Amino acid sequence: MSDRTFVLTLSCVDRPGIVAAVTTVLAALGCNIAESNQFWDRQTDRFFMRIAFTAPAAVTRENVERELQPAIDRFEMRAAVADESRRPRMIVMVSKFDHTLQHLIYQVRVGWLNADVAAIVSNHEAAREIAEAQGIAFHHWPVTRENKADQEARLLDLVRSEGADLVVLARYMQVLSDNLANRLFGRAINIHHSFLPSFKGARPYHQAHERGVKLIGATAHYVTADLDEGPIIEQETERVTHAMSPDDLVAAGRDIEARVLARAVKLHLEHRVMLNGRKTVVFG
Repeated sequence: MSDRTFVLTLSCVDRPGIVAAVTTVLAALGCNIAESNQFWDRQTDRFFMRIAFTAPAAVTRENVERELQPAIDRFEMRAAVADESRRPRMIVMVSKFDHTLQHLIYQVRVGWLNADVAAIVSNHEAAREIAEAQGIAFHHWPVTRENKADQEARLLDLVRSEGADLVVLARYMQVLSDNLANRLFGRAINIHHSFLPSFKGARPYHQAHERGVKLIGATAHYVTADLDEGPIIEQETERVTHAMSPDDLVAAGRDIEARVLARAVKLHLEHRVMLNGRKTVVFG
């Protein structure tokens, strides 16, 4: 049997001996560290670490967690061990604009994203053809003020039944309720079509055009109850000129949005993103 691969992520108040305590346990289990990243936030005095390692085939995630528990307790760590043999599953939510959805599906198909799209959820019928062509379950759930709570409850049921690790809002143009945003915190990523914190809310490219900006961009962030205020995972910008119309900005932005969202999803699925208050630590 071949070795197994795991990823350990942890954070705690910075103290001497953290790395030594963890790596001593891994060595005793016969593990081999393939990649290690650390960061000390001097402002908050918190330490963050991500370690990818291989282990003998007989070593399970439960073995690793049990052996690490004394160190976790000693340093009061927030820690998680992920078994990389399990392929992550995600639910993608979309409205009418399907470019980011198409890009995610492509990156899954070519193997750049190691994940399965368990389902596509939309408040419009437009993406049904895409889902059916890829053999992905499609759920058309129109949202109104009257049925919003029921539709969000259906989404949570779907997350549970599909064992989804991540919900991706791929230009899903409905604002999630505070309850749903809180329930999915750290497990839902949104793509906003501007370089946050500039131009929040609707029609950001038109807002940018009115202000005569020279750079436009896109931002992938975790969903929170505060609209477009979640911890930022990934961003990108592109230079524009005064000669470009709002439609030109929209067209240029589509490619940026697709790239940024795919990178954010990949970083999350590879356990490279760690929450640090209102910010993130991203081990690229």
